[in-house]
Amino acid sequence: MNRRTFFAGAAAAVAAMRMPRAAQAGSRRSFKLKYAPHFGMFRHHGGKDLIGQLEYAADQGFTAWEDNGMKRRSLDDQRRIAKTMERLDMTMGVFVAAATFKEVTFAGEDRAAREKVLEEIRQSVEVAKRVRAKWMTVVPGLYDRKLHWDYQTANCIELLKRCCEILEPHGLVMVLEPLNHHTNHPGVFLHESPQAYMICRAVDSPSCKILFDIYHQQITEGNLIPNIDRCWDEIGYFQVGDNPGRKEPGTGEINYRNVFRFIHGKGFQGVVGMEHGNSQPGPSGEEAVIEAYVEADRF
Repeated sequence: MNRRTFFAGAAAAVAAMRMPRAAQAGSRRSFKLKYAPHFGMFRHHGGKDLIGQLEYAADQGFTAWEDNGMKRRSLDDQRRIAKTMERLDMTMGVFVAAATFKEVTFAGEDRAAREKVLEEIRQSVEVAKRVRAKWMTVVPGLYDRKLHWDYQTANCIELLKRCCEILEPHGLVMVLEPLNHHTNHPGVFLHESPQAYMICRAVDSPSCKILFDIYHQQITEGNLIPNIDRCWDEIGYFQVGDNPGRKEPGTGEINYRNVFRFIHGKGFQGVVGMEHGNSQPGPSGEEAVIEAYVEADRF
């Protein structure tokens, strides 16, 4: 090897070392959809540090991330996460803006509870700006056993419109998540995709869309692809988990390859959140999650 060849090779190696991890990973694996892991999912490979986990995910070809607990993180951590994701060219998915599983909020008539929701949305705007997020999750609380369902629906729509007045000027989107009654969240007001679709139609704002969690909707109603198709114009975000067990694709009954093929074929450009656990412990369990998405994405 002559000196010119040696130094050219060395320069290329240094350039590769300086290249953002996501760019290096791009040559190894490219997913068709923006699957978004979360903190803790790759802690054995990425380490305890949040940045290490982001970098490991980017190395595996993931181009998005979500963090339900982002609002509770320190300002320093929020800024570190945002800076790292910008460097890795990763899209920020949802964080939880307003959610309760113990109180009547959107469906009820308690003025203090409703004002608290609006304040949570105002705070979430600042978090979204800080972490470069577009979407935020809203769970509209429990249903009121003493109030007719239609009055509750009207209350929910009215409060959502007030939330949109806060979000619209910033181009932010709250995504409403229907949750299942049967396994995880008995008593929540919003639990069906047709219900979420009707509410979003009534609110009629680009800042109010559906978070279609495939795990929850498989339990609640099944018929996934037809329901996704009917709700399509109001869906802003997807989340994933197989059923039963709420683990990675391929561990339950849902044919995720077909579902992902349909979503991709519809032209979905948003984020698909990996809101589930790992079916196996340790490093091998993390590798199994990655392989599950490689297989489900093979369409």
